[in-house]
Amino acid sequence: MNRTFVICKPDAVERGLVGEIISRFEQKGLKLVAAELRTLDAEILGQHYAEHSEKPFFPDLVAFMSRSPVMMMALEGPEDVVSQVRLMMGATNPAESAPGTIRGDFGTEMTENLVHGSDSAESADRELGIFFPNL
Repeated sequence: MNRTFVICKPDAVERGLVGEIISRFEQKGLKLVAAELRTLDAEILGQHYAEHSEKPFFPDLVAFMSRSPVMMMALEGPEDVVSQVRLMMGATNPAESAPGTIRGDFGTEMTENLVHGSDSAESADRELGIFFPNL
């Protein structure tokens, strides 16, 4: 089995959508192998979003992602688990997300789009190493 990393962002936790999001992944047949509710600090967010650190939106991203708890998850599934999760999440901009996707059904704005999912197997390995190093 292969693994990927997902974060239910602060807006998902604040809106009480974590159970629904986890349920969708489980109904798809993906297995939740680790989860933690945690408020992230600037240091760990700097590691996670290192590729964005020089971009103008980075300070706002860190402020959003650290404003309240997130639910971090490791999901296990078939070889294409990363792409399956990303399809289920929908387009980054909720206005462009198809109905039936997490962002299409629940998203309201681009800057608060409910979930993060690894974009490749390599990213999943790196992100799981940051947040679940003992997995």
